[in-house]
Amino acid sequence: MADKEGQNKKLGMIFEGGANRTVFSCGVMDAFLEEGVMPDYFIGVSAGIAFGVSYLSGQKGRNLEVMENYMADKRYMGVRHLIDRRKRTFYNIGFVFEEVPYELVPFDYEAFGRYPGVVEAAVTNLHTGKAEYLEVPRGKDMRDTLVASCSLPILFQPVKIGRHYYLDGGLSDSIPFRRALEQGCDKIVAVLTRERGYVKKTEPVTEITSRLYRRYPKIAEDLRGRAERYNSDMEELLALEKEGKAFVIAPENIYEVGRTETDTAKLRRLYDEGYRMALERMAALKEYLNQEEGREEETA
Repeated sequence: MADKEGQNKKLGMIFEGGANRTVFSCGVMDAFLEEGVMPDYFIGVSAGIAFGVSYLSGQKGRNLEVMENYMADKRYMGVRHLIDRRKRTFYNIGFVFEEVPYELVPFDYEAFGRYPGVVEAAVTNLHTGKAEYLEVPRGKDMRDTLVASCSLPILFQPVKIGRHYYLDGGLSDSIPFRRALEQGCDKIVAVLTRERGYVKKTEPVTEITSRLYRRYPKIAEDLRGRAERYNSDMEELLALEKEGKAFVIAPENIYEVGRTETDTAKLRRLYDEGYRMALERMAALKEYLNQEEGREEETA
């Protein structure tokens, strides 16, 4: 990315997770592809990175095809996979992360390999409870990194990468905009899967989950403090937006779509919401991207 004077600027994009609710972001991604908007640095959390790689490979409509044809498929997810001793995950990893991208809706690994920017997935270290940011491999070996970022407690098993075990990145850093800034991004665009006025609350099941993870006290601590941390981060991000230091795209309505939604019509409606909103805000986005640093102070 370059500004009006031709100086190189680094654009970072942050995509929040939200499991199946992330179809909103898929609509945003397809609009970005139509308009040729592509970051220099991309970081995704959970489904934000799992779907984000199709954006970076330039495969417009691929995520929509997966959503419309397979999210309601019993092979995709369900309790039967969770209670299966061979799987023990709500989402059928072999189907979602292997059969779908390898055969049913082929992922273009070569195109992804040609993406010139940096791609990271946010994960949570099982023992420290801290966020880590793993570079996503450019071949089929990306699988474990994507699964690790999506591994919600109870619904997934921890994933071993190298010497460490990891869970969902959203436990420790749901919206890693600070990571993008630390990586030297001059402009940041954050795509959320919750409305701007959303305030996260601690769910009743949190205490039960925390007890189940009592062998990992840092994870239990993450679970108990997640809502407060999320709300604080959201407040800071929106403050950056008001200062002209960030650009945020969030749904106006999620149409009651939950993490494990399988109603194709509802999912398509939320995808369309993301696509529409991205196009409606495209002029403002491009103005932000072309805005010179310090312009607000100079014109104040």
